Amino acid sequence: MVLAITLGLFACSSSTSTSTQKQSASDAQQLAQIISDEQSFQDRLNPFRKNSENLYYDVSPQALESQYQQQLALRDRLNNIDVTKLSSDNRINHTILLYKLNNQIDNYRYKEHYMPLTAEAGFHAYLPYMVDRSSFKTVDDYDTYLARLNQIPEYFQQQVAWMKLGLETGRTQPKVVLTGFEDSISAFIVEDAKSSQFYRPFKQFPEHFDQQTQQRLAQQGQKAVMEIINPTYQGFYDFMVQDYIPNARTNIAATSLPEGNAFYQNRIEYYTTLDLTAEEIHEIGLQEVARIRAEMEQIIDSVGFQGTFAEFVEFLRTDPQFYAKTAEELLKEASFIAKKMDAQLPKLFKTLPRTPYGVVPVPASIAPKYTTGRYSGPSRDDQAGEYWVNTYALDRRPLYVLEALTLHEAVPGHHLQGSIAREMKDVPKFRQRTYISAFGEGWGLYSEYLGIEAGFYQDPYSDFGRLTYEMWRAARLVVDTGMHSMDWSRDKAMDFLASNTALSLHNVRTEIDRYISWPAQALSYKLGEIKIKALRAKTEQALGADFDIREFHDEVLKNGSVPLSLLEELIDEYINSKKS
Repeated sequence: MVLAITLGLFACSSSTSTSTQKQSASDAQQLAQIISDEQSFQDRLNPFRKNSENLYYDVSPQALESQYQQQLALRDRLNNIDVTKLSSDNRINHTILLYKLNNQIDNYRYKEHYMPLTAEAGFHAYLPYMVDRSSFKTVDDYDTYLARLNQIPEYFQQQVAWMKLGLETGRTQPKVVLTGFEDSISAFIVEDAKSSQFYRPFKQFPEHFDQQTQQRLAQQGQKAVMEIINPTYQGFYDFMVQDYIPNARTNIAATSLPEGNAFYQNRIEYYTTLDLTAEEIHEIGLQEVARIRAEMEQIIDSVGFQGTFAEFVEFLRTDPQFYAKTAEELLKEASFIAKKMDAQLPKLFKTLPRTPYGVVPVPASIAPKYTTGRYSGPSRDDQAGEYWVNTYALDRRPLYVLEALTLHEAVPGHHLQGSIAREMKDVPKFRQRTYISAFGEGWGLYSEYLGIEAGFYQDPYSDFGRLTYEMWRAARLVVDTGMHSMDWSRDKAMDFLASNTALSLHNVRTEIDRYISWPAQALSYKLGEIKIKALRAKTEQALGADFDIREFHDEVLKNGSVPLSLLEELIDEYINSKKS
């Protein structure tokens, strides 16, 4: 009797297991098909894909509505999958693809395409990157590029049409952040076609091109710049100066936009991947500012400075010893720091990427209103990454923050993290290119902290620079939420940032304008770093003597960019596997 019952239970269990396996296979197959369909959808939109039907991106009303409907359909299919029946890898795929689709759908729903620019730049400034994304190996490649240049006027017309709708509906960037914006447009209007960024492909041809072909293409390139590029940019310049900027909104808060409260909360959730309100984030920011300020005061005391915090900051902002005298000097110093960190990487990581990186200046056309530095990943596998250093206004680019900036943007920050993601094997393509701000920027700020363990910040002024960068990110939690949801003025936000950091006043202005024009993105840095540090502390405590910093970092980075809640699940799984 006992045997009969046991056999009966085994038979039932076996039947259920078989049914579960079939269901799991079905869910996995559905997900695989959705991933394939989404990739095909993205490929069709990519004008730089081989044999693409499009020469450039179509942002017409019909195209964007069609994309929106296809994204909705893909999301519905994703939501019908039972995630609990998926493998660990497929749960990651599902989570990140859903995150990506939700954002694309939300962007359209909140009409972000009505504002195709920020205080830093806009669609017009990114067009020259078509050169880097294009191939120039054959005559057909050059003819395709020339045809692509012919599409630019239509692309501008489409974007301007959206911006006009933005003016009609109150969806514009605030007027105050657009002061001088027209300079980023006029930079592309040239007297000599050969000085245009769009002319770069015609300065050097493949060796197998005969002289007659080279001459023809060069002449066509010059004609395109003078007769297509110049008039198009001039028309956009006139529109911005005469229509857009004078009639842009005067309220800086994202909550002043139509559906503003819901939009700002949506952006908070997207950029932080956390379930927090603006008020909660504001309070976290205030606590972090107080903690970091105390550490900064300790350094002021240690160097024997006789004066107030404000006087010490003024000393840092004005003393020539803290500034490079030439752009080359600044770039060389950044390169030295980067190379110095390269040598420390094996102590902190088991897995290192094969993709190299270089140190280059921020493009002159956008440098005046651009941030201090940034990382630009490669577009193709035959390119290196680029760590951009802003060499505009050298008296506002202090050397004492350069160690922190370099570790954040190059290694072990964005270059290392992004390259490991791009080089992941056996994952869908979208995983290699997905960038989740809370993860990526949190890792960048954590990388600044890793500099302590790697032997950086030996000079107290450099250590103060590290703290001023950490303070900068903590202050973002306060000023971003303050301006967008608590009626803070631009001046109040600038005063808060200037009085708590050693950032130059130029940087303070450009940064505050960036936060105004890019709501909630600035929240991702500090909140992401707090989570990564907390997960490290949790892992250290759980594993004790078995904790390996190199293993931990590999675990954080090996799946590419992921939401913070998913990262915590993955680290918990790692802890459990190590303990067992």
